Amino acid sequence: MPVAEAGTLIETRGIDFIPESERWARPRDLFWMWAGALFNVEYVVYGALIMSFGLSFAQAVGIILVGNLSFFLLGLTSLQGPDAGTTTFTINRAAFGPNGSKLLSFFNWLTQVGFETEGLALIVLAAIALFHQGGIQAGIGLKIIFILVAALIQLTLPLFGHGAILRTLRILSVPFLILFAMMAGLSLGKLNVHSVAHGASWQVLFAALAVIISTSGLGWTENGNDFSRYLPRSASKVRTVVWVFLGTAIPSVLLMVLGAAIFTFVPSATNPISGLPHAFPAWFLTPYLLIAILQLFAINSLDLYSSGVTLQALGFRLTRLQAVVLDTVICAALTAYATFSNSFNTLLGDFVLFIIVWVAPWTAIYLVDWQLRRRRYHAEALHQDKGGLYWSRNGVHWPAIIAQVLGMLASLSAINTTIFVGPLSQASGGADFSVFTGIIVAGVAYWLLAHHSVRAHELDSDAARA
Repeated sequence: MPVAEAGTLIETRGIDFIPESERWARPRDLFWMWAGALFNVEYVVYGALIMSFGLSFAQAVGIILVGNLSFFLLGLTSLQGPDAGTTTFTINRAAFGPNGSKLLSFFNWLTQVGFETEGLALIVLAAIALFHQGGIQAGIGLKIIFILVAALIQLTLPLFGHGAILRTLRILSVPFLILFAMMAGLSLGKLNVHSVAHGASWQVLFAALAVIISTSGLGWTENGNDFSRYLPRSASKVRTVVWVFLGTAIPSVLLMVLGAAIFTFVPSATNPISGLPHAFPAWFLTPYLLIAILQLFAINSLDLYSSGVTLQALGFRLTRLQAVVLDTVICAALTAYATFSNSFNTLLGDFVLFIIVWVAPWTAIYLVDWQLRRRRYHAEALHQDKGGLYWSRNGVHWPAIIAQVLGMLASLSAINTTIFVGPLSQASGGADFSVFTGIIVAGVAYWLLAHHSVRAHELDSDAARA
């Protein structure tokens, strides 16, 4: 099925196995999908955010380049879908067991809903700003209308499904690129590379690097196979990694560097609605807000699609369409709370902390398990609720659970946020190693605990396949 045709149909499949006859996608399709989603004002804000730590512009550029190498992890976590023919947290049952995987699926569902809420709240704030431009002050009633309308619009693409998302984001990547060029042209002439004379300490640089890694490649690893599962098994693994990496790292680097540049003359650029527009002339505010809203809808479509299939992986007896609708209702309620709450920034800080602590060790375990299984899965066994090759002990593969807990503790011990500073971070003078400690400890622990049993298990898998 070609991309053009796939985008015109409502996808009916959820986490069930995708037959080879329905694998219509190509690796380069993932480039356009990811580029269309990541050419987004959120990434401009991330670049401005690390500048607020006290980095010089040169330091920020260096951290952005290094941090965005983490999109290579997203490329690697997009390689299991074509072989298994299903979504990330269905495949995750191999590593954690069908019951053990439910806890991680719940963590991922919370993560996706959190990103959806952040995006939807920014859409509502942008709509309020647009009406303010027209002389209309948004009261409580109008804000509620904004939330409901935005939630209904956000529902559209994920409701139609995988093909519609790929096709639409490919089309939107062009106007989003044009907007980036206009933003760069209007602002880079004002760049003040000497706005920070001495730059930040190495401890602060590591804290900034943790932010970039968690909001770039690492923060998307749990989504990769949800969108690569329509690639045929014969799809080149090298091309898949390369196209995913280029489609994500290029827009992310460009936008983050732009954000860092804008911060040098507009320190309020960390707020995409009330601060960042000060970098542009007044006539540009309305088109900026309109395109920003469209961009936020685009990136939210990926989160909403993934949260829907994750609900199914949790064991809820819902169709993918029902799961998308349910998530939309929850997201709208959380957005209403965030919009009318004075603690939104605190909630956002807690959310970023949560992402780093669980995603870093999970990514390591997921990839190590894939390697131990010789990069292949028994597709039918992944969908068995009881018994089967991946059942382990009562549906829980304890080596993965233990490694996950150890990795999360290691990540917490080295984290540095406004609400919690781990002992290793304190001992180092405030450096944030949370991403690295979480990945290394969990990956090594899982290999030590599981490599003998998983390899023996693969012999059983070979017998089952035979």
